[in-house]
Amino acid sequence: MAAPRGRTNLTTSRAHWIDRSTVVWQTGPSDGKRYDLVVAARGGLSIVDGEVVGSFERIALTARRDGLTEAQRQRFPHLRDHQSFAVPRAPVKEALRGQLVVTERDNEGTLLAATGVQIPGVLDDVYPGATTAPLGPALRGKRVRLAVWAPTARLVALELFDAPGDEPSLVDMLRDNRTGVWSASGPWRGKYYRYRVTAWQPATQSIRTASVTDPYSVALAADSTHSLVADLSDPALAPSNWDSLRKPPAVPQTRTHIQEVSVRDFSIADTSVPAERRGTYLAFAGDGAGMRHLRNLSAAGVTHLHLLPAFDFASIPERRADQAVPPCDLAALPPDSDKQQACVAEVADRDGYNWGYDPLHYTVPEGGYAVDPSARTREFRSMVAGLNGAGLRVVMDVVYNHTSASGADPKSVLDQIVPGYYHRLLPDGSVANSTCCANTAPEHAMMGRLVVDSVVTWARQYKVDGFRFDLMGHHPRENILAVRRALDALTVARDGVDGKAILLYGEGWDFGEVAGGARFTQATQANMAGTGVGTFNDRLRDAVRGGGPFDANPRVQGFASGLYTDPNGDPVNGSPSEQRARLLHQHDLIKVGLAGNLAGYRFTDSSGRAVTGADVSYNDSPAGYTAAPGESVTYVDAHDNEILYDALAYKLPPGTSATDRARMQVLALSTVVLAQGIGFVTAGSERLRSKSLDRNSYNSGDWFNQIRWDCADGNGFGAGLPPATDNQSKWTYARPLLADPALVPDCAAIALATARYQELLRIRASSPLFSLATAAEVQRHLSFPLSGPDETPGVLTMRLGDQIVILNATPAAATQTVPALRGAALALHPVLRESADPVARTSAFTAATGTFTVPPRTVAVFR
Repeated sequence: MAAPRGRTNLTTSRAHWIDRSTVVWQTGPSDGKRYDLVVAARGGLSIVDGEVVGSFERIALTARRDGLTEAQRQRFPHLRDHQSFAVPRAPVKEALRGQLVVTERDNEGTLLAATGVQIPGVLDDVYPGATTAPLGPALRGKRVRLAVWAPTARLVALELFDAPGDEPSLVDMLRDNRTGVWSASGPWRGKYYRYRVTAWQPATQSIRTASVTDPYSVALAADSTHSLVADLSDPALAPSNWDSLRKPPAVPQTRTHIQEVSVRDFSIADTSVPAERRGTYLAFAGDGAGMRHLRNLSAAGVTHLHLLPAFDFASIPERRADQAVPPCDLAALPPDSDKQQACVAEVADRDGYNWGYDPLHYTVPEGGYAVDPSARTREFRSMVAGLNGAGLRVVMDVVYNHTSASGADPKSVLDQIVPGYYHRLLPDGSVANSTCCANTAPEHAMMGRLVVDSVVTWARQYKVDGFRFDLMGHHPRENILAVRRALDALTVARDGVDGKAILLYGEGWDFGEVAGGARFTQATQANMAGTGVGTFNDRLRDAVRGGGPFDANPRVQGFASGLYTDPNGDPVNGSPSEQRARLLHQHDLIKVGLAGNLAGYRFTDSSGRAVTGADVSYNDSPAGYTAAPGESVTYVDAHDNEILYDALAYKLPPGTSATDRARMQVLALSTVVLAQGIGFVTAGSERLRSKSLDRNSYNSGDWFNQIRWDCADGNGFGAGLPPATDNQSKWTYARPLLADPALVPDCAAIALATARYQELLRIRASSPLFSLATAAEVQRHLSFPLSGPDETPGVLTMRLGDQIVILNATPAAATQTVPALRGAALALHPVLRESADPVARTSAFTAATGTFTVPPRTVAVFR
């Protein structure tokens, strides 16, 4: 009898070889059945007429009645219920270099089931020495050693090139059977190279030879076609005085305030920058309008500039001459037209624009951001030096959770060197893509090592001051802590940098195949409490803006967009009583956020109950989750989702004036600037930047993403309907807004928002009370004296030692009487007495009654 077709599929890999002595497979009862590990050194196995055919050897497996050991269940929790099979002593390392299949037969030898085998677990078990073996290029004098970990390869040869277009010369590489590392040495400084790897490739079901670049590359040819042997200590690869670069003083985590920007967005439209430098690293080394603005922000209190991905990514041509441009006069089209987005889409995959969340080589700067891709190392370092000179420390957005491709795809690097190892596999052996792309597996030892090695290289060789981990919840907590330990070990004397001063934070979202700790303890929001690593606080974000990032109707209002107090009339917001109740709950979420999102922070909520931060509900999860205020990254916008101005354009009543829109923008930003912990703002939000309502502008070209530094050019609103791919479902909401010229702010509104944001920064910097270091200090100094029955919807009053902060998000003047402050010697903060907004200057305190009066749509600080 032939085996059922569905159970004999060799293109899937449902068995797991988890260590040298154990294979697991989710099968039925094993009594009376026989199991084998089938090894085909040269591949070629198939199922013909219900039987495995090809040239192979069998290793008999023995079913274990007790299943996995507790240690194995801890290491592989997603496999805990699988059947366990003992592997006898066998030439494991040699077996791993071919095609592997596990078979199930009945007592008469009839094939019942067969499947391929996932091998990351056993590779980690039998090659522990690989975790400390030197990898990549190592230079000593004129000699170069090149080493690559390829334990499953049948053969690896080194391809050497004088120039990328030349025919290669081949050099045999030697395999170290202890580590699985292949290496070769020679006088190859300045040579281009690739590895020619012959290995079993599950994606093609064949032994395949691939020519692939080095995952430990430190330099590349243009368009990343070849790795390049380079000495990063060569003075020619650095600006002058690089070795003696003076960094801005490190600040405590709770004093950190971050501005986020894309290298290209920053200067591509800055006409004060030389044309060839626009959209490049070198724009940060000059004196254009953008850099002058950054210097002003630094002087006011911004401490770090966060760069969207600037490592080598796959999606843009690196030579400017190869980058396509939209074949339309975009500026001549109507503000609510769909023609702009259609024209941008024509060249979207051939232009010079992408956010860069599609990694190709993790530890080389992106060549498309260099004036000359061959000078990318020097130009990146020039950017760091320029920003440090402007008083800003530099953060890199790093994306180790996925790659741009996997399998035999030409843009796949890792999976062509050790197929089936570096990526996280689903139960059938396919590559997980919950992150958007091919998920990596930093729970595997050598992927985890690559993360640590790469971060340390950026810190030591490029003097990067911080790292933001994209989708950090897809990393094991231990992997992020290993990064922290490695950075902490760096010293100025030995490494040129103080690793303990390097900032770490990331997205602690919990989703996908790893959700809920399915495979390991993740680096999620709650799990990172107590580590000192920051995570983004979506609780305050949603309460301030209103709704959430995935709302079908974008008009859901929040605290800073008029919920209840300035309704926009959309039925989605519910009845007045429903709006009031939701607004007061938003008060509580914002209070927790202002207190550093501490799980244990004690206060009175809007209903009058004594609660902690963890008691407040956010989508049925605890709102508060941090153990220290510096673990909260407070924000109301980022590159993802609608930028703040666009969110408010959807949510505020349509008739709101440009000046009042600027005031509500500042009020929303004040919840970030005046909160405990790390503040985070998208570049341009302080000057009302718009992306014409585009909620996902990763591939929307310069037209929708550029920062317009000349206010006479507007703020980007009305650049046409946003690209259809991610926005068409909202075009009915967007079209009338984009057609309204009143929603394009004038220079006065932009100047007001810019000045008011800098005022807030100066207020934050004026007192250590806005950057308390511990949960105990926050509990001692920070309170909300008018919580409960005395709470005014749309108005929040926060006491911070001798500072009183009042946020009035309503369209009417607010009075807040605090009996305990009768007779107090309080006055409007000196910065606000000279405020750029004459309305803000009218904020007042009446000592006789302890009453504060704050004008509409205004944040006021008294001391």
